Amino acid sequence: MQLSHITNVGTSWEERFRERVDNARDAKRRVSREGTQLAMRIPIAGAFFILVIVAAALTSFVSAGPHPPDRVTVAVNEKDRRVDVSIDGQPFTSYIWPTTLKKPVLYPLRTAKGTIVTRGFPLEQRPGERIDHPHHAGLWFNYESVNGIDFWNNSDAIKPENAPKMGTILHRSIVAAKSGSQQGELDVETDWITFDKTVLLKEHTHFVFRGGPGFRSVDRITTLRAVDKKVDLKDEKDGVLGLRVARALEIPSDKPEVYTDASGRPTTVAKLDNTGVNGTYLTSEGKKGDAAWGTRGRWCSLSGLVGDEPVTITILDHPANPGFPTYWHARGYGLFAANPLGQKIFSEGKQALNFSLAPGASATFRYRILISSAIATSDATEAAYKDFVAAYR
Repeated sequence: MQLSHITNVGTSWEERFRERVDNARDAKRRVSREGTQLAMRIPIAGAFFILVIVAAALTSFVSAGPHPPDRVTVAVNEKDRRVDVSIDGQPFTSYIWPTTLKKPVLYPLRTAKGTIVTRGFPLEQRPGERIDHPHHAGLWFNYESVNGIDFWNNSDAIKPENAPKMGTILHRSIVAAKSGSQQGELDVETDWITFDKTVLLKEHTHFVFRGGPGFRSVDRITTLRAVDKKVDLKDEKDGVLGLRVARALEIPSDKPEVYTDASGRPTTVAKLDNTGVNGTYLTSEGKKGDAAWGTRGRWCSLSGLVGDEPVTITILDHPANPGFPTYWHARGYGLFAANPLGQKIFSEGKQALNFSLAPGASATFRYRILISSAIATSDATEAAYKDFVAAYR
């Protein structure tokens, strides 16, 4: 009985041992299999992750589509002292600072069809054009009295004895130039200096160039900052944003004219052949032709035929500008200017602005110049004006 009992016990122990050994072996096999599977999963998971990233990038690229081409190109050429602006492969204008001018200008300005709407003189000679006012070149921004210094009338034609009274705007740097599918942009910095090289004002200007079928436009956003002393811009006639237009856009004139600046210097504007001359002004307040001069308005247009092309040039004044609404220094002989600072002159003493900047203080002027290949209506111009105001709130 005892042996039998012992034998039965031993057999039971062996079975239990073998069972434990078998269980351990099975567990080892499972660990081995799972380790192998895990080892396989790791590179597979990594590869899957990479595939997900690549797929996402490809999806993003496909959904974004090809980058739209730069319709408006802004090409810097500092060696030749110019930045050329083209729209849809056609030249529009250039920002230039030649040594023959006393300020940087945009020159020439063209319509969407390529017609030049600015006078050539003094940069180019064109048959039949006026050759008065050699300081009227392209589109510019300056003023007749900055601490008593005349920046507007300065040119190489000034007599040596008058040079100390004149100021020059020196181009200092191109801060940024950007081409784009919808618009081009250009940021520049200039110094307003006296004859003895004293800097009165630091200028930063941001240009935006746009265009499409039937139109071209320039936004000029200019900030002036006084340097280390107060700067007074006394009310005077000549300023601030100026444009000298091609002969066809002048108002027909049947007599010569003589104009004088603040120093009493006379300039005679001769009577010329009026063939093809048909320009006329229209302001937001309904003033037409020569009656636009010396009046205030939110905008002013100059329309006429240049060759066979109907053209309208419009200057839009922004409500945030100093002296808004501007006075229009718009002459029949082709000077088209917005002067918000000359209130005492244009109002014949009834109003005065006496604009000034304390040391370190600044002021910003915002304008849009719109060139349309059409005789623009008041309603169309008013709509364009609202778009401009909304762009710079």
